[in-house]
Amino acid sequence: MTLTFHSNLLKDLSLILNDADDYDVIIEVGENQNIKEFRAHSVILRARSPYFKGALSANWITKKDDMIMFNKPNVTSTVFEMILKYFYTGEIDFTKQSDVDILGFLVATDELLLEELFEHVQDYLINEKTSWIDENLVLVLHAVFKLDNCKKLHDYCLDSICEDPLQFFTSDDFPSINKEIFLGLLKRDDLQIKEIAIWEYLIKWGIEQTPDLRNNKAEWNNESHEVLKKTLDQFIPLIRFVGISREEFFDKVRPYKAIIPNHIYEEIEEFYYKDNLPKTTILPPRTGFSNNSTGNFKSKIINKKLANIIVNWIDKKDAEYARTINDPSYKFKLIYLGSRVGINNELFKIKCNGRLASLVLVKGKKSNKIFGGYSSIGFNKLGDQCLIENNIRYYHSTDNFIFSFENSEDAQNMKIGRVINKQKAILEYFNNGFNFGWGSFCMYSHQNFQVNNRDFYEEISPYYIYDTISEIETFIIIKR
Repeated sequence: MTLTFHSNLLKDLSLILNDADDYDVIIEVGENQNIKEFRAHSVILRARSPYFKGALSANWITKKDDMIMFNKPNVTSTVFEMILKYFYTGEIDFTKQSDVDILGFLVATDELLLEELFEHVQDYLINEKTSWIDENLVLVLHAVFKLDNCKKLHDYCLDSICEDPLQFFTSDDFPSINKEIFLGLLKRDDLQIKEIAIWEYLIKWGIEQTPDLRNNKAEWNNESHEVLKKTLDQFIPLIRFVGISREEFFDKVRPYKAIIPNHIYEEIEEFYYKDNLPKTTILPPRTGFSNNSTGNFKSKIINKKLANIIVNWIDKKDAEYARTINDPSYKFKLIYLGSRVGINNELFKIKCNGRLASLVLVKGKKSNKIFGGYSSIGFNKLGDQCLIENNIRYYHSTDNFIFSFENSEDAQNMKIGRVINKQKAILEYFNNGFNFGWGSFCMYSHQNFQVNNRDFYEEISPYYIYDTISEIETFIIIKR
């Protein structure tokens, strides 16, 4: 029989960290006015970190009065305090830490070769700190782009930029973006912005890297163009010139002819004036889709092909209509994910309210089928302009529709039902999360939904459907 007493073990180790007087290592962290000393035990550090196992070996240590002295100027005191607590107790608590310190903690765990902890922190940031990451993309990218193990967070940042490039390119942080990060971004096929805009922001970035070029362009000389050409020599081949119109080329690209290599410029001219497709030098247009399975459209229920079909329906076009990927019209912003926060009517109403064009996706537990609905006016708290019957509020929309897919990838057996009774396109009812028409497609009894056509929407099922929700997502649909 084996007995374990982990709680007392952790308590005793915590006391060693905080109160012991037999430490043999002094670690100085931070720099300038933010230096702080920590006392620790070499045996604990060596046992808990492969980095310290090597760094504290006899061949590398520096001693003073029989005390091992160690410096880590690239780690803040807050971050190192978290690391020591992990070393001695195995505990990590992010609830009282700033997002910047959690990012710093991630970088430190990579340097200290704490692989298991590194993966946990990376997943925590992606799953719990998405809003902060999206608001600080340049900061996060600069922190992680050189970390080989941080591909997941690195790709998340690039996916977010590709999904909403204008927010990134127009931010105050854009001119400071690292060259290697910018190169990686321009290599992406799924950068959803007009190619001429990419060109203009590239020129802006190049000028910002060279203060002498910030004066009036009319004052530039041949040397000025040579400096800019040298700055952008690796970027120019990544521009998809075939996605730029003749007019845009004439007005916005041609004035910078001097910075474009001759062999590329000749191929551009041949394309524009002879309609000959580029041979080998110029890259093809961006597709608007990334190579990974989820790409910039982050859904657990459908893939991007089905999302593209829904966008075509929003535009009142056929499902197979070929949209112009270089000029994406919509952004999907996830505001409610059932598996993350819980599935019930009240949570849906809290997360999904206001007159905002919205898309709801539901996956059935029994059928495994996917049902959804688009409401150009949102779902809840829609205001006083409504039709009231028997204390039920009905709201008007000419653009709403409901739909179904057989599974997350099947684009052949889909059904769409557009609104028929436009005065009663959406109703608000106390025990419904959402309700298209009177039960045409609605969420009721917290985790259940039904499809029950009653002349409010065109039919998407010949029979009534009652099922339990296994996953639900709601997106705000933003017209660019």
